[in-house]
Amino acid sequence: MDRKVKVVQFGTGKMAKYTMRYVFEKGAEVVGAIDVNPTIIGKDIGEIIGSEEKKVYVTALENAEEILKKVKPDICVVETMSLLRDVEEALMLCAKLGINAITTCEEAFYSWNSNPKATQKIDELAKQTGCTIVGTGYQDIYWGQLITSIAGSTQKITKIKGSSSYNVEEYGIALAKAHGAGLTLEEFEKQIASVDKISDEERQKTIESGEYLPSYMWNTNGWLCKKLGLTVKSQTQVTVPQTHDKDIYSETLGATVKAGDATGMSAVVTTETEEGITIESECIGKVYSPEDYDKNEWTVYGEPDTTITVARPATVELTCGTIVNRIPDVINSKPGFVPTSDLGELMYKIKNLNEYVK
Repeated sequence: MDRKVKVVQFGTGKMAKYTMRYVFEKGAEVVGAIDVNPTIIGKDIGEIIGSEEKKVYVTALENAEEILKKVKPDICVVETMSLLRDVEEALMLCAKLGINAITTCEEAFYSWNSNPKATQKIDELAKQTGCTIVGTGYQDIYWGQLITSIAGSTQKITKIKGSSSYNVEEYGIALAKAHGAGLTLEEFEKQIASVDKISDEERQKTIESGEYLPSYMWNTNGWLCKKLGLTVKSQTQVTVPQTHDKDIYSETLGATVKAGDATGMSAVVTTETEEGITIESECIGKVYSPEDYDKNEWTVYGEPDTTITVARPATVELTCGTIVNRIPDVINSKPGFVPTSDLGELMYKIKNLNEYVK
């Protein structure tokens, strides 16, 4: 492409200040921004990312279609919510207008196994209009590509086990609430844990209805099976509240999480495959206490056993870096709702993004 890649940002919260800056630093440009927060609407995006004025002002969500038609972006970055049903409207708008979209919505990483109805609807419309919709983020490398790369050097695999922790404070209120942060243990049981205390048949019906609440690892396990060519035989999920013995103030919630209440949750997803390989993955998202820190650890068991540990990863920045480095891959991709398992390996983009666009 002989011009700068044009990007529109959906959501201008904590993640967007990195993503938009990274877009400019990679030789592309943000030509529009959209939000629902009345205190942000009308602001120059330069103020949000801490730079000089960009003469690009945040637009209200109700004017999204108008601004997209006006600026004609090559791609939209959707950084708002964690569940597909919450970003479906934005992704459908992009698909309707034939605009590529990339989202940090964790479920969108591989939503075929948690909300196939909505995924197929977006996929079909995107194929009709010739654009690509992709979910990516931290998991693309640290729960995905790193693990499949290790698998590629393993003679025989019997089990893959992973665990990753992150501070919900860094991702906004929607994610914190999705993890049950601030709930009493009784409320957590009713609103979060009870969702998975159902039979396989009931779970499948819930998935087909689009009402299932997957943890991040539910979609990650599906992605890993797709990438490794494994056939899922069964998949289960268990969520457990995380607590602390002292009060912890949450800036994101704007409230203090009382000692003994849920600071977040641990979700363990176990996948059994026809090939005999078990994948057991855990994500721990909570309001951190002073002694907590991010950690990502995976072990591939077999011949040989291999463990990889990433201590204190800068999860937010790595998520945003992944988004921006994936932009040319999305633009170059076949149309549809495409998992990154079909896009090839994520590579560092040392040149301006437009130089990678075919």
